[in-house]
Amino acid sequence: MIQQRRALLKHAIQGGVLGALTTHALGSWAQTSLAPSAPNAQDARVFAPVVADWRTFEVTTRVDIQDLKGATRVWLPLPSLQTPWQETLTHEFQSNGRSVIASTMQEGANILSSTFDAGTEHPFVQVTTRVRTKNRQTQWADLQGPQAASPQAQAFTPEAASTLAHYTRATRWLPTDGIVKKTALEATRGAHSSEEKVRALFDWVVKNTYREPKVLGCGEGDIKTMLETGNLGGKCADINAVFVGLCRSVGLPARDVYGLRLVPSRFSYKELSGNPANLSGAQHCRSEVYLPRRGWVAMDPADVAKVMRQETASWIKELNHPVVKPVYASLFGGWEGNWVGWNTTHDVVLPGTREKNPLPFLMYPIAENDLGRLDSYAPDQFKYNITGKEILG
Repeated sequence: MIQQRRALLKHAIQGGVLGALTTHALGSWAQTSLAPSAPNAQDARVFAPVVADWRTFEVTTRVDIQDLKGATRVWLPLPSLQTPWQETLTHEFQSNGRSVIASTMQEGANILSSTFDAGTEHPFVQVTTRVRTKNRQTQWADLQGPQAASPQAQAFTPEAASTLAHYTRATRWLPTDGIVKKTALEATRGAHSSEEKVRALFDWVVKNTYREPKVLGCGEGDIKTMLETGNLGGKCADINAVFVGLCRSVGLPARDVYGLRLVPSRFSYKELSGNPANLSGAQHCRSEVYLPRRGWVAMDPADVAKVMRQETASWIKELNHPVVKPVYASLFGGWEGNWVGWNTTHDVVLPGTREKNPLPFLMYPIAENDLGRLDSYAPDQFKYNITGKEILG
């Protein structure tokens, strides 16, 4: 699927067709993005997640294989993060196949790997994970005074140099040279500190990319093709990948965080919510960037784009709109804890896979049989279901 889209886009730009279309589309976006609007009074919104108490959730994923075509393997992503904003508590699974929890890549992404023989009757696997999450919000002003007086500075523990180097590396879908670096250098011209550069790159991504609802799943994160073709429409795994790649190309450690929305937003944003009764299409990628004296800082330009495009009946194209403004402000340095992170892994090689090429990321259930890989973006055909619930008290 990824290779087909890349080939299609490159063929189109070589023929001059897509380049002309997207240049026109982006020109229209640039002309209207700062255009004045006349919002109604009822458009006023609040979106201001602040660090508060932990919330506890259970997430259950179940896969039922409908038609075995020889031996079948299933891989389910599991929450793998132990951070100041998320704690993974327990995993419990049931299956009539051979199942084991494995990990992949340096980041240690946990996976439930299940194998079913050709003669297995009604093959299934189900896993329930319990996690705790918190809101995140950076207080940008608290490092302006003496460092010793800053709560963030007092709590800050520097990351290991090897870890920071790992999160500035190039990957197959996140190159850090060529057009990626050129774009980042142009976007950060005049910025000197790390925080100034991050602000410039976040704003560049918000102003130049846009949410494209027709993209399958969460997108592919093929940022080189996006930048080369000028086709900057996508979903969360595309838009946040652009941000992460631009950051890495100028030496700022950054990473995508792949996960799942769990419950409705407490701020009444429907597009920033999950429906716990059916989370099979609630996957969402966020991002983080590492800043001196602050550590890993939350970012989510993709959700700004989602609110602009889908929160209201019409596409909002200016950042000062009262529906967009609070989200734009808060998602630079924060996010709401109604979401669980699976992992931060790129270029994923699944244990036991027959596929030669790695996955760009691991965010969806994956399955393969003798005929090839099943479509993770079609949960009704693939027959997987994800549900969640908040544990109160």
